[in-house]
Amino acid sequence: MLAAPAFWFLRHGETDWNARNLSQGSVDIPLNDVGIAQAHRAAAALAGVGIASIVSSPLRRARATADIVAAALALPTAIEPDLREVAFGVQEGQDMGAWFADWIHGRSTPEGAEPFAALRARAVTALARALARPAPVLVVAHGALFRALRAEMGLSPEVRTPNGEPLFCRPPTAADSAWTLH
Repeated sequence: MLAAPAFWFLRHGETDWNARNLSQGSVDIPLNDVGIAQAHRAAAALAGVGIASIVSSPLRRARATADIVAAALALPTAIEPDLREVAFGVQEGQDMGAWFADWIHGRSTPEGAEPFAALRARAVTALARALARPAPVLVVAHGALFRALRAEMGLSPEVRTPNGEPLFCRPPTAADSAWTLH
Protein backbone atom coordinates (compact mmCIF):
# COMPACT_ATOMS: atom_id res chain seq x y z
CA MET A 1 0.00 0.00 0.00
CA LEU A 2 1.15 3.52 -0.79
CA ALA A 3 2.88 5.18 2.15
CA ALA A 4 2.62 8.93 1.69
CA PRO A 5 1.27 12.00 3.45
CA ALA A 6 -2.06 13.56 2.53
CA PHE A 7 -2.10 15.48 -0.75
CA TRP A 8 -4.44 17.05 -3.28
CA PHE A 9 -4.86 15.55 -6.75
CA LEU A 10 -6.35 17.30 -9.76
CA ARG A 11 -6.90 15.60 -13.09
CA HIS A 12 -6.43 18.12 -15.90
CA GLY A 13 -9.45 19.85 -17.39
CA GLU A 14 -11.33 18.40 -20.33
CA THR A 15 -9.88 18.11 -23.82
CA ASP A 16 -11.68 17.47 -27.09
CA TRP A 17 -10.43 13.87 -26.94
CA ASN A 18 -11.87 13.44 -23.42
CA ALA A 19 -15.21 14.70 -24.71
CA ARG A 20 -15.07 12.10 -27.51
CA ASN A 21 -13.92 9.29 -25.15
CA LEU A 22 -10.66 8.80 -27.03
CA SER A 23 -7.50 7.60 -25.28
CA GLN A 24 -4.95 10.40 -25.21
CA GLY A 25 -1.98 8.83 -23.51
CA SER A 26 1.20 10.64 -24.45
CA VAL A 27 -0.40 12.69 -27.25
CA ASP A 28 -0.11 16.32 -26.11
CA ILE A 29 -3.72 17.45 -26.50
CA PRO A 30 -4.65 20.97 -25.23
CA LEU A 31 -7.56 21.86 -22.98
CA ASN A 32 -10.81 22.82 -24.66
CA ASP A 33 -13.05 25.67 -23.45
CA VAL A 34 -14.82 23.37 -20.98
CA GLY A 35 -11.43 22.28 -19.61
CA ILE A 36 -10.29 25.88 -19.15
CA ALA A 37 -13.51 26.65 -17.26
CA GLN A 38 -13.00 23.51 -15.13
CA ALA A 39 -9.49 24.66 -14.25
CA HIS A 40 -10.82 28.04 -13.12
CA ARG A 41 -13.50 26.32 -10.99
CA ALA A 42 -10.83 24.08 -9.47
CA ALA A 43 -8.73 27.14 -8.65
CA ALA A 44 -11.69 28.72 -6.86
CA ALA A 45 -12.37 25.47 -4.97
CA LEU A 46 -8.73 25.24 -3.86
CA ALA A 47 -8.51 28.84 -2.65
CA GLY A 48 -8.16 28.87 1.10
CA VAL A 49 -7.22 25.20 1.60
CA GLY A 50 -3.58 26.12 2.16
CA ILE A 51 -1.89 24.63 -0.90
CA ALA A 52 1.84 25.33 -0.52
CA SER A 53 3.20 23.59 -3.66
CA ILE A 54 1.87 22.73 -7.10
CA VAL A 55 3.52 19.97 -9.12
CA SER A 56 2.38 19.11 -12.63
CA SER A 57 2.85 16.69 -15.46
CA PRO A 58 4.73 18.26 -18.38
CA LEU A 59 1.90 17.58 -20.86
CA ARG A 60 0.16 20.82 -21.79
CA ARG A 61 -3.35 19.79 -20.71
CA ALA A 62 -2.05 19.26 -17.16
CA ARG A 63 0.39 22.18 -17.26
CA ALA A 64 -2.32 24.60 -18.40
CA THR A 65 -4.65 23.38 -15.64
CA ALA A 66 -1.87 23.72 -13.06
CA ASP A 67 -0.90 27.18 -14.32
CA ILE A 68 -4.50 28.46 -14.01
CA VAL A 69 -4.65 27.20 -10.41
CA ALA A 70 -1.16 28.50 -9.67
CA ALA A 71 -2.02 31.99 -10.94
CA ALA A 72 -5.12 32.09 -8.72
CA LEU A 73 -3.13 30.90 -5.68
CA ALA A 74 -0.05 33.04 -6.43
CA LEU A 75 2.21 29.98 -6.49
CA PRO A 76 4.71 28.67 -9.04
CA THR A 77 4.14 25.43 -10.92
CA ALA A 78 6.89 22.81 -10.68
CA ILE A 79 7.11 20.21 -13.44
CA GLU A 80 7.67 16.53 -12.62
CA PRO A 81 8.36 14.65 -15.87
CA ASP A 82 7.30 11.27 -14.47
CA LEU A 83 3.78 12.56 -13.75
CA ARG A 84 3.18 12.41 -17.52
CA GLU A 85 0.35 10.25 -18.74
CA VAL A 86 1.01 6.67 -19.75
CA ALA A 87 1.78 5.92 -23.37
CA PHE A 88 -1.07 3.84 -24.80
CA GLY A 89 0.84 2.90 -27.96
CA VAL A 90 -1.41 1.88 -30.83
CA GLN A 91 -4.52 2.71 -28.75
CA GLU A 92 -3.75 6.46 -28.64
CA GLY A 93 -6.48 8.36 -30.45
CA GLN A 94 -8.75 5.29 -30.40
CA ASP A 95 -11.99 4.74 -28.49
CA MET A 96 -11.62 3.66 -24.91
CA GLY A 97 -12.81 0.08 -24.98
CA ALA A 98 -12.48 -3.40 -23.51
CA TRP A 99 -8.72 -3.28 -24.02
CA PHE A 100 -8.47 -0.77 -21.17
CA ALA A 101 -9.65 -3.14 -18.40
CA ASP A 102 -7.36 -5.86 -19.76
CA TRP A 103 -4.46 -3.38 -19.61
CA ILE A 104 -5.23 -2.34 -16.00
CA HIS A 105 -5.37 -5.97 -14.89
CA GLY A 106 -2.16 -6.91 -16.70
CA ARG A 107 -3.87 -9.33 -19.09
CA SER A 108 -2.58 -7.49 -22.15
CA THR A 109 -0.66 -4.37 -23.08
CA PRO A 110 -1.27 -2.64 -26.42
CA GLU A 111 1.67 -2.60 -28.80
CA GLY A 112 3.99 0.29 -27.90
CA ALA A 113 2.21 0.96 -24.58
CA GLU A 114 3.64 1.14 -21.08
CA PRO A 115 2.42 -1.77 -18.93
CA PHE A 116 0.12 -0.82 -16.04
CA ALA A 117 2.60 -2.32 -13.54
CA ALA A 118 5.34 -0.04 -14.89
CA LEU A 119 3.00 2.96 -14.66
CA ARG A 120 2.27 2.07 -11.02
CA ALA A 121 5.97 2.04 -10.16
CA ARG A 122 6.63 5.31 -12.03
CA ALA A 123 3.60 7.02 -10.44
CA VAL A 124 4.73 6.12 -6.91
CA THR A 125 8.24 7.43 -7.56
CA ALA A 126 6.93 10.65 -9.15
CA LEU A 127 4.49 11.20 -6.29
CA ALA A 128 7.27 10.76 -3.72
CA ARG A 129 9.32 13.46 -5.48
CA ALA A 130 6.29 15.76 -5.67
CA LEU A 131 5.45 15.25 -2.00
CA ALA A 132 9.00 16.14 -0.95
CA ARG A 133 7.96 19.77 -1.55
CA PRO A 134 6.33 21.96 1.11
CA ALA A 135 2.91 20.60 2.05
CA PRO A 136 0.12 20.53 1.32
CA VAL A 137 0.96 19.64 -2.26
CA LEU A 138 -1.38 19.78 -5.25
CA VAL A 139 -0.48 17.19 -7.91
CA VAL A 140 -1.92 17.95 -11.36
CA ALA A 141 -1.77 15.01 -13.70
CA HIS A 142 -3.83 12.43 -15.60
CA GLY A 143 -6.55 9.83 -15.31
CA ALA A 144 -4.56 6.65 -15.93
CA LEU A 145 -1.77 7.87 -13.67
CA PHE A 146 -4.32 8.40 -10.88
CA ARG A 147 -5.72 4.92 -11.53
CA ALA A 148 -2.20 3.62 -10.86
CA LEU A 149 -2.03 5.64 -7.63
CA ARG A 150 -5.48 4.38 -6.62
CA ALA A 151 -4.24 0.82 -7.07
CA GLU A 152 -1.22 1.62 -4.89
CA MET A 153 -3.59 3.09 -2.28
CA GLY A 154 -5.42 -0.22 -2.13
CA LEU A 155 -8.44 1.26 -3.95
CA SER A 156 -10.04 0.10 -7.18
CA PRO A 157 -8.24 1.40 -10.28
CA GLU A 158 -11.46 0.96 -12.27
CA VAL A 159 -12.85 4.36 -11.27
CA ARG A 160 -12.70 7.21 -13.76
CA THR A 161 -11.44 10.41 -12.16
CA PRO A 162 -13.49 13.42 -13.28
CA ASN A 163 -11.71 16.17 -15.18
CA GLY A 164 -11.02 19.34 -13.23
CA GLU A 165 -12.34 18.23 -9.81
CA PRO A 166 -9.83 18.45 -6.93
CA LEU A 167 -9.59 15.39 -4.69
CA PHE A 168 -8.12 15.41 -1.20
CA CYS A 169 -6.25 12.14 -0.70
CA ARG A 170 -5.88 11.18 2.96
CA PRO A 171 -3.83 8.15 4.03
CA PRO A 172 -5.18 5.57 6.44
CA THR A 173 -5.38 6.54 10.10
CA ALA A 174 -5.70 4.47 13.25
CA ALA A 175 -9.47 4.75 12.87
CA ASP A 176 -9.65 3.51 9.27
CA SER A 177 -7.58 1.13 7.21
CA ALA A 178 -7.96 2.64 3.76
CA TRP A 179 -7.08 5.82 1.92
CA THR A 180 -10.00 8.23 1.65
CA LEU A 181 -10.65 10.51 -1.30
CA HIS A 182 -12.92 13.54 -1.10
